[in-house]
Amino acid sequence: MFAPTLKLRVASVEAPTSLIKSLTLEAGDGALLPGYAPGAHIQVEIPATVGGVSQWRSYSLINSDPQIDTRAGVRAYRLGIRREDEGRGGSRFMHTLQAGATLTVRAPVNHFPLAAPPSVILIAGGIGITPMAAMAAELSALERDYTLHFSGRTRDALPFVEELRAFAGERLVLHADDDSATRLSIDALLGGAQLNQPIYVCGPAGMIDAVLASARQRGWHECDLHYELFSEAAPQEGDATFEIELKNSGKVLTVPADKSVLDTLLENGVDVMYDCRAGYCGLCSTQVCGGEIDHRDTYLSEADKAAGKIMQVCVSRCKSERLVLKL
Repeated sequence: MFAPTLKLRVASVEAPTSLIKSLTLEAGDGALLPGYAPGAHIQVEIPATVGGVSQWRSYSLINSDPQIDTRAGVRAYRLGIRREDEGRGGSRFMHTLQAGATLTVRAPVNHFPLAAPPSVILIAGGIGITPMAAMAAELSALERDYTLHFSGRTRDALPFVEELRAFAGERLVLHADDDSATRLSIDALLGGAQLNQPIYVCGPAGMIDAVLASARQRGWHECDLHYELFSEAAPQEGDATFEIELKNSGKVLTVPADKSVLDTLLENGVDVMYDCRAGYCGLCSTQVCGGEIDHRDTYLSEADKAAGKIMQVCVSRCKSERLVLKL
């Protein structure tokens, strides 16, 4: 079941960096908006392009004020969106918005909850700072120990630094790839941390993979590793075209090598629930009645993958010529 939809107005637009826009959204009548916990996001409806269909994009909710209890409801939602010219159009659309524009938004959901243990390592890469800001504000309000490592290509590319510094103080550590003195070293960071100290990481896939690999190599328990991928899965070399058969209707669709099963279904009017588009939230889980699945998600267990009865259609593909889906 999808979260309820809201009609919101863009109250203000700011540009903290040359590639990032920060949007504040409010109800047209000023009503209180549904509350949320740190790590939550909303989905925004992106209008259809010519010949296409409207789709939804997920954006984490920012809070940089430890004195605000966002769970009790808020007057506005704040987003941070990096423009991706090579993306699928969502960020480009969001960057065109000006104050006064209206959006259809799904109420907050959270696949990246903060357990708020005694001592936490927060690691953010680029626009991955958006959920981390809310986590850091919550930990500050609870007077819990944490460190927020914020990394980007350059110091100027890091948004929201001054407001983060205002409440995080020395717990905010900035890293810039072009500065050897501050460049993020994951090995050094985790080498100096306590084993199984909870880690929360959000940012580019490469950074997340490196953090998880380094932590696992050092013996971290999986339950202490938490992440949210801030980009959709990209096609891989060798991806091929295949067919999907919809069992309920008998309809057969072709999935191109450069397109996901999810997008193929949506473009053909098949109603499928989805959210993260990166294979970790589980919302698009779909039963498979035939064919060999190429699992690329991190949601299913190894036993579920071996059984071959369910797949995440946002990222997983087909190893055979056809998949039969229970749709």
